[in-house]
Amino acid sequence: MVTINVAVLLAVIVVWRLRRRTEARSRFDEKLTVVIVLALGVLIAPTPAGQGILNIVGQLASGVTQAGR
Repeated sequence: MVTINVAVLLAVIVVWRLRRRTEARSRFDEKLTVVIVLALGVLIAPTPAGQGILNIVGQLASGVTQAGR
């Protein structure tokens, strides 16, 4: 249960950081955002929501691959 709460907090932080204009961001700010997004991905991955997202992305990638043939 604690993991989901931390994941929700990180998701809110990511949305808040991405709402800023691109010109206002420094390199450090961009790198910090990437690290936060990766941490969010690690927290979400083992949850049922993360598995559902993985399934959807996998199906989408499969469809794109088959359409390219």
